[in-house]
Amino acid sequence: MIHWPASDGKKSECARKTPNREELQDSFLLPISEDKVVEGKGQSPFSPAHKHTAVLVDGTLYSGTMNNFLGNQPVLMRTLGSQPVLKTDTFLCWLHSDASFVAAIPSTQVVYFFFEETASEFDFFEKLHTSRVAQVCKNDVGGEKLLQKKWTTFLKAQLLCAQPGQLPFNIIRHAVLLPADPPAAARVLAVFTSQWQVGGTKSSAVCAFSLRDIEWVFKGTYKELNKETSRWTTYRGPSITPRPGSCSVGPSSDKALTFIKDHYLMDGQVVGVPLLVKSGVEYTQLAVETAQDLEGRSHLVLYLGTATGALHKAVVSEDSSAHLVEEIQLFPRQEPVRNLQLVPAQDAVFVGSSAGVWRVPRANCSVYESCVDCILARDPHCAWHLESQMCRFLSAPSLNTWKQDMKRGNPGWACTNGPMGRSHRPQSRPQIIKEVLAVPNSILELPCPRLSALASYHWSHGAATIQETPSTVYNGSLLLMPRDGVGGLYQCMATENGFSYPVVSYWVDSQDQPLALDPELTGIPRERVQVPLTRVSGRAALADQRSYWPHFLVVTILLALVLSGALIVLLASPLGALRARGKVQGCEMLPPREKAPLSREQHLQPPKEQRTSASDVDADNNHLGPEVA
Repeated sequence: MIHWPASDGKKSECARKTPNREELQDSFLLPISEDKVVEGKGQSPFSPAHKHTAVLVDGTLYSGTMNNFLGNQPVLMRTLGSQPVLKTDTFLCWLHSDASFVAAIPSTQVVYFFFEETASEFDFFEKLHTSRVAQVCKNDVGGEKLLQKKWTTFLKAQLLCAQPGQLPFNIIRHAVLLPADPPAAARVLAVFTSQWQVGGTKSSAVCAFSLRDIEWVFKGTYKELNKETSRWTTYRGPSITPRPGSCSVGPSSDKALTFIKDHYLMDGQVVGVPLLVKSGVEYTQLAVETAQDLEGRSHLVLYLGTATGALHKAVVSEDSSAHLVEEIQLFPRQEPVRNLQLVPAQDAVFVGSSAGVWRVPRANCSVYESCVDCILARDPHCAWHLESQMCRFLSAPSLNTWKQDMKRGNPGWACTNGPMGRSHRPQSRPQIIKEVLAVPNSILELPCPRLSALASYHWSHGAATIQETPSTVYNGSLLLMPRDGVGGLYQCMATENGFSYPVVSYWVDSQDQPLALDPELTGIPRERVQVPLTRVSGRAALADQRSYWPHFLVVTILLALVLSGALIVLLASPLGALRARGKVQGCEMLPPREKAPLSREQHLQPPKEQRTSASDVDADNNHLGPEVA
């Protein structure tokens, strides 16, 4: 912990500026000597609402934040360390005033900043957001005459995360580096959302960008602004040596600095590969690691924080197929996840919000109580341990001790011994049978717990599948009205990865006509349970069978009478108008246009019968003014 309180003068100045006094309450400030006070401007935001990022590289701090109290002056800054302090030039508008920084990732020679801002290079009918990556060289010393104490290597390019034929995910929320061996094969994984909502719901995507592609774009062509047309076009002028914006040794020439002042935007785009696309959710934070399964294959594990305070764990396999492993709602109130830190040494993920910090295990293998649930999860961290008969964190992998099927996720093979282990036959024998007693004149509601969001569910009665209709299945529960033949075995079956298994099994027995238990179900534990029950009186039951044909006839006759009257009124109005026009035609003709009064006031007054009120609308459903005829 580093105590970094403000001086008395800074505290009083902040008290005068802040619009909300609550920021100054319950604060514990320690005294600090003035010689140790460090200017925080450009290194930390003025308000917690300002998006900012920072990274410490060899004792030098690279930060992206807001440089003023109003939050409309973004800045990329280098402070601390032995090198001179550098920042972006505000006057040159290298950054849009609404730039929102999300991550800073160091590389060999440069530091990359990831942010989102309003795009100025596109002609669009509304304010278009775009995601960016900017680079600055670590050995940048600023200009001698031009760009003094300013970056001379600042360049930025567009990040593109989109599915073919779809609108792009154009708002970046967070980015992390996934190292690799060799380092040139490293990738940057980033979380995106879109400013457009499809179907009224938010959607998110995780895209991967190669560091090689980012380097290649910054070595490509530049864009330049045509000041006459205010359009950005590709720069096709002569090349300059050394290349403007490159990490060349020594100060750049005045010609290169003059060029870089106006050519800071790259022409090429850094195109990402979508790894995971999820609708109905808004991801805010990301942490990533790689994990090996029982057979030694590598999988990409994503930990994703949402805008509603949930934590998602997703797995991306070698064939680029992705699936969601689990979803945990962390915060009691729906507030966004603001920070996510993976600590493999502690087997934990730390999740931060405005209210506090939560510690979550990397893998919750113990929640899978059976071999079927453990295999269906397809979590590379979890496997079924044969000796303890438990789903545990995979350690010291051995094919003789552990069972796992990351490729297919089919328990029919992993959870069965012998030559029939690879059979895909549905497992219909239940583990326990819940006995339910049917009560006359009532409706039974048999619930079906949804244990997996990736499975499809259906009900069966004996060996027959029940067709789902609004009167038979409601919110996944089966509705039964006791009558002849309604008793017997009812099962809610789940099908996932080609494997079917019973989620819950009920034996419905009649109070008047008890049924003998099927001999095939002998030996299965049984449990008497109470299920939701809706009473139906005998009169109500007869009312359900009552015919509504007389009501239909009455409504039909009344509707015909109303339509007939309306038709007569509509026909009578044009006939009366025609008769009236025949009588007055030629008597009260409007004066010819050349004989109309020249007075403007009289000319603007239309004939009385042609006036249109302010509430009238035209053919395009636009309101017309009171002076428009």
